[in-house]
Amino acid sequence: MKIPGVIISGTTSGVGKTTIVMAIIHGLQKKGYRVQPFKIGPDYIDPSYHNAIAKKSSKNLDVWLMGKQGIFESFFNTTKDSEFAVLEGVMGLFDGLSGKNNYASTAHISEILNVPIILVVDTRKAARSLAAITLGFIKFDKKIKIAGVILNHISSERHLKYITEAFQSKIKVPIIGKIFSNRNNFQERHLGLVPTRELSISNINNIIKNAKEISQSVDIEKVIEIGNINKNNPKEMVQNEGNNGNEFNRKKIKISIALDKSFNFYYKDNLEILQKKAKIEFFSPINNTSIPPDTTGIIIGGGFPEIIADELEKNTSIKKSILKLAQDNIPLYAECGGLMYLTRSISGYRNKKRKYKMVGLFDAETIMTGKLILGYTEAVLNNNKSIFGNVKRIRGHEFHYSNIINNHKDLKLIYTLKKGKGIIDGYDGFYSNNSIASYMHTHFINSKISDNFIESCYKYSKK
Repeated sequence: MKIPGVIISGTTSGVGKTTIVMAIIHGLQKKGYRVQPFKIGPDYIDPSYHNAIAKKSSKNLDVWLMGKQGIFESFFNTTKDSEFAVLEGVMGLFDGLSGKNNYASTAHISEILNVPIILVVDTRKAARSLAAITLGFIKFDKKIKIAGVILNHISSERHLKYITEAFQSKIKVPIIGKIFSNRNNFQERHLGLVPTRELSISNINNIIKNAKEISQSVDIEKVIEIGNINKNNPKEMVQNEGNNGNEFNRKKIKISIALDKSFNFYYKDNLEILQKKAKIEFFSPINNTSIPPDTTGIIIGGGFPEIIADELEKNTSIKKSILKLAQDNIPLYAECGGLMYLTRSISGYRNKKRKYKMVGLFDAETIMTGKLILGYTEAVLNNNKSIFGNVKRIRGHEFHYSNIINNHKDLKLIYTLKKGKGIIDGYDGFYSNNSIASYMHTHFINSKISDNFIESCYKYSKK
C-alpha cells in the first residue's frame, strides 16, 4: 500500500504548526481526501485539536517510545483506509533526544517513513534574515527533504514583499503558504494548549472556523503535489495486526479507564491495543459515584487534576471506591495526573495553601511548582512480581509541573531510572498491592506492558 503524505514542521516550537495542520486537513477534506492525522513526539493535547476537524482520530509517532517497528506498525495499519497522511512535527525540525543527531526528531520520522517536509517559518521580528534561517534548515542535513515553506504571522504586504524578495534570490524551495497575523490564538496554559475536552463548543467552533479561513492562504494543490513526491516505500511496510501476546478470555476482563476533563491523556494506540484483548469501559472521577461493576482492572491516565482539584475532592464516593478496590488488590495503573490523584492531596495551583484531598492510596502529597520537568525516561523494574511481570526495560516520558512529597519512607518505588527524574532522585513508580503509579507515561505498542497488565486482570477475575 502506498499513501501520499506531508510533515508540517517548524523552525522552533510555537510557530503555529497545529493551526496550519488543522487548516491543511480541512483543505484536503474539502477536496474529497480521507485524511489521517498524526502527531510526532510525546503529546496528548495537539492530537485533540486534530480530532476537532479531522474525521479520523489522530495518533502519535515517537521512535523513543515505539521503536522503528512500532512506527511502521502504527502508521501503515492506521492509514489502510486513508488517502493522505498529515503529520505534525514536534518542536523544531531537528530537535530530538540530543544535539548529536536526529534521533527521535521530526527529521528522523521523515527519514523513516520517507515523507517530505513542509517547513513553517514564523516571520515575526525578521524579514530578509528569514531566508538565511530557512536556507540553513534546507542545507543542514541533505538526507532530509524540505519540499515547501509556509510563512506564518506576516504583519503586512510590505513585510511579505521583503521576505519573498530575499527568498527569490537564495531559495529554490517554493513558498506554498502566506498567512497573515490574526488574533484567533489558541488558549494556552502551563503545559501548552488547553485540551479541547475542556473547551466550550463555541471555542471549538471558533478554532475550526479559524482553520478553515487559514486554509485559503495555503496552496492545497501544492500540498498534494508535495505529498506525492515520495510515496512510502512498500518494502518498509512491515505490518502487524497488533500484539501477539497471550490470549485471554476477553469476556472475563473489563478494564475501567478514567476519562473526563481531569484525566484524558491516552495514546490512541494504547486504547486500541487494550480493546483487542479486553472490554473497556470509561468512567469519570468527577461525575461517577463508583467504579463500573465487574471491573477487573483500572487505568487512570494523565491530565490536569490540579485544575479541578476541588471537583475531584468533592466526589468522595468514587475515591472510596477506588481506594477499596486497590486495597483489595485489583490491578491498577496510573500515570502522572493519575499518580497525583492517588496521593493524599494536591496543593499549590490556585489557592496556594489549600490542600485538596485525593484518594490517599499512597502516603504522599502532590505540590504544584513553577518548575517544568520534561524529557524522555528509561526505567528498569526492580520487582518482577508486579502487574507488569518480567518486563525488564520500559521507555517513556515525563512532563509535569509538580513534585511528590513522600511522607512514608517505606513506600516502594518500582522503577529505577536510567534516564529521567521520576518521583525522587532517579526512582519512579509507587508500588503497593497490585497498583503502580508513576510520573512516567508509556506506550504499549513496542512492549509487553499491556499483555502483562491484562494477564494480571485475568488472574484477578478468577478470584
